[in-house]
Amino acid sequence: MLTSGIIGLPMVGKTTLFNLVTSSGLETSNYLTGKTEINVGMATVPDPRVDFLSRVYKPRKTTYAQIQFSDVPGLVRGASEGKGVGNRFLDGIRNADLLVHVVRAFNNRDVPHVDGNIDPMRDIETINLELLLADMDLVEKRIQRIETGKKIKKEQAGELAVLRKCLEALENEVTVHNMELTDAERALLVNYSFLTDKPMILVINTGEDQLRAGSYPGMEKVREYADQKGIILLEVSGQIEMEISRLDEDDRREFMEDLGLKEPGIDRLARAAYDTLGLISFFTVGEDEVKAWTISEGTNAKSAAGKIHSDLERGFIRAEVVAYDDLQQLGSMSRVKEKGLARLEGKDYIIKDGDILNIRFNV
Repeated sequence: MLTSGIIGLPMVGKTTLFNLVTSSGLETSNYLTGKTEINVGMATVPDPRVDFLSRVYKPRKTTYAQIQFSDVPGLVRGASEGKGVGNRFLDGIRNADLLVHVVRAFNNRDVPHVDGNIDPMRDIETINLELLLADMDLVEKRIQRIETGKKIKKEQAGELAVLRKCLEALENEVTVHNMELTDAERALLVNYSFLTDKPMILVINTGEDQLRAGSYPGMEKVREYADQKGIILLEVSGQIEMEISRLDEDDRREFMEDLGLKEPGIDRLARAAYDTLGLISFFTVGEDEVKAWTISEGTNAKSAAGKIHSDLERGFIRAEVVAYDDLQQLGSMSRVKEKGLARLEGKDYIIKDGDILNIRFNV
């Protein structure tokens, strides 16, 4: 299960985004609440291919890929020193696969900014520093535990050396992701789940006027930063996304056309999460269920079968594979087979995005 942690300063729209992607109804606020709980919910990954397959097979059940989102209490400058609600809640997303950093660009007199004015690049740097300090705190505590133990074991000596290397880098504001570490050194850190080693998506939360104008304060600096860091940048309006979510399909399409939007920003976020983590979808189809399965790019057929059920992997014989594009073009599985486009593949076949699988097995 793909997991994502939503982070950012207070009152930037984190909970609004969380409500949109998970269809939750959590209360949002125009003032600092001192919220201390982490909200967790599941989000459906929109996929027009699943929509098409469901129309073809008319199954009793249609299942889209899903992403788990966690909404973390807002951080402020100095959170690592206990200011605001502190940063202890970041431990709740250390196991997340991906961080989604929501940054405020919208102006709203009724929703004051914690730093008094709108400056997206400053806010990005604030959160980056708090993530770095949280990792530093984790490293310092582990070093202390090892050094104060009765005896430093052989395996701990190697871990201690690489932890000291990490601490020096973090003190110089170098993230774990950007450190020069050998494969052996990274193996010693595999269980630490450093926040500064996680892939990140930047979501700039704009106002409606900014969305229509295609501009917001500090936009050039933010785009330049994202480009230099190789970070996916999404510019969405939580206010507009909420309005879109309340409309029926026809009104939604008309409203989006008026705004020049091809699709909701929430859909773009789900796809960006997939792209960032190198994930793809394959499908199983039938009258009972049409389902999208999430796997890492490069997964072979036998391992993909195991995602469906362990028995399919254990007794794997062959995978009958049909490309989604072929089925979509021809309209039915019978026509695909008539054209000779259904093929049998062995256990080492690398699954492609959009493959439709039927596993042959014997247990």
